[in-house]
Amino acid sequence: MAESTKTKKTGGSTKGAVKTTRQQNAEKGFTASTTLANNLQRVLVDLLDLAIQGKQAHWNVVGRNFRDTHRQLDEIIDDARTFSDTIAERMRALHAVPDGRSATIAKTSSLPEFPAGEVSTTETIDLVTERLEAAVGTVRDVHDAVDEEDPTSADLLHAVIERLEQFAWMVSAENRSPAGR
Repeated sequence: MAESTKTKKTGGSTKGAVKTTRQQNAEKGFTASTTLANNLQRVLVDLLDLAIQGKQAHWNVVGRNFRDTHRQLDEIIDDARTFSDTIAERMRALHAVPDGRSATIAKTSSLPEFPAGEVSTTETIDLVTERLEAAVGTVRDVHDAVDEEDPTSADLLHAVIERLEQFAWMVSAENRSPAGR
């Protein structure tokens, strides 16, 4: 374990050196349980996968209303990336270790795999809506357990739910017809 030396000076003279270890200087405070860390990890993985799949859709969408769909995908990607960073940093603040490696995402994401190749705007809308709803499902699934242990982390989940549900509504509206017509 590495040690550092702190020197106290009084009136220009050195009184002595105090040796401390990194462990002694470790952060204090609330530490996430394994359950809380695992629940936040589930959310993290889905958000990372949503951003990755959003980019796949963004690069390969074709057809009517391409430009609007392309731009809307950028908004989803940006928010998924921001939320994933917020969740990962919250995990670190709670002394949990986030795992955003590609193999972990591929193995543990609850989102279905996005198809390869070009995808029509109409199909892209349906596929992205499905992935938004899957990510929201994960957040809602873990929410109550997270809230019970750490209301501050649950507050972050509220923001994720609110924004992803808004995206799901807006994206899916592209393929809908007015009710009763």
